[in-house]
Amino acid sequence: MRQFDINEDPHRRFNPLINEWVLVSPHRAKRPWQGQKEAVNTIALPKYDPECYLCAGNVRANGEVNPAYESSFVFENDFAALKQEEIAFDGNEKRSFFKAQPERGISRVVCFSPRHDLTLPEMEVDGIVNIIHTWQKEYTTLGSVDYINHVQIFENKGSVMGCSNPHPHGQIWAQSSLPTQVQKTQDSLKAYFDKNGTNLLQDYLQQELLKKERVVVENDHFAAIVPFWAIWPFETMIISKRHITKITDFTEDEVIAFAEVLKKLTTKYDNLFETSFPYSSGIHQAPTDGEEHPEWQFHMHFYPPLLRSASVKKFMVGYEMMGESQRDITPEKSAEMLRNLSDVHYKQK
Repeated sequence: MRQFDINEDPHRRFNPLINEWVLVSPHRAKRPWQGQKEAVNTIALPKYDPECYLCAGNVRANGEVNPAYESSFVFENDFAALKQEEIAFDGNEKRSFFKAQPERGISRVVCFSPRHDLTLPEMEVDGIVNIIHTWQKEYTTLGSVDYINHVQIFENKGSVMGCSNPHPHGQIWAQSSLPTQVQKTQDSLKAYFDKNGTNLLQDYLQQELLKKERVVVENDHFAAIVPFWAIWPFETMIISKRHITKITDFTEDEVIAFAEVLKKLTTKYDNLFETSFPYSSGIHQAPTDGEEHPEWQFHMHFYPPLLRSASVKKFMVGYEMMGESQRDITPEKSAEMLRNLSDVHYKQK
């Protein structure tokens, strides 16, 4: 019986953040691909699009006119997934198979820049710093609403990720409940803290920084890594080195350092296949329920779908839907590929 080779043999890896496993099948990366290929958009966007409902000065779908904003711009989502009004509810949960409850919240859109043609990797660090300051303000403002217990900051980049408008923007959904993935993370972080008296992600990051196998970008305050348990081919996670529970805990040096890591990481993404790299990203941080949460550590997830090229993506189907998440290329190989890419955007070469 031969010895197990983690780089070649099928195996499962445990994700302590959400208490789930992922199947890793490295040998499958060698299979030929005759499946679907995504159309790659090579059309250069203009700096300003008169038809874009997010550009400065333009009319949105609801008839409101955007101001002539010069940096970031936040507005209430015209087609909000959550509503603010309070709804009467009797709380009858005896019908166990048909359990439901109203969910109250606020949905906002954050335009990153008035420039229609810029994404994060093509912005200057100062511009990204402004976005971070906007996120801080929104986290504070929304989190102070009495019924808001969670503020989810996220971005969907690229049409393959369901983004309906190419103008650089993200969203913020603030709600009364902890969403399912956040609740899983909350439970895992709390259980680890109660058992060990230390912070799970701080302990994990220290081990990653010693091994260096999955580190992609690093500075004095943050590290971007491919998690040991990553599901998506080029999934990454940015973790603060200092114990920070929420984005409003940042010093100004940490704001700049976070902006620098965001720019370098997303630049490497674009450089990988020399395309505007699609992803869904989101910040996970302490709930806004008024409680202390020493178990939390600020981190940001990036989930990009691309697998082999700009036109071939990873599908979460079949076994992933019926069994558990599965990946082909190992996290170590993904980290190596990203780490070795230039920090200079391919369009600037």
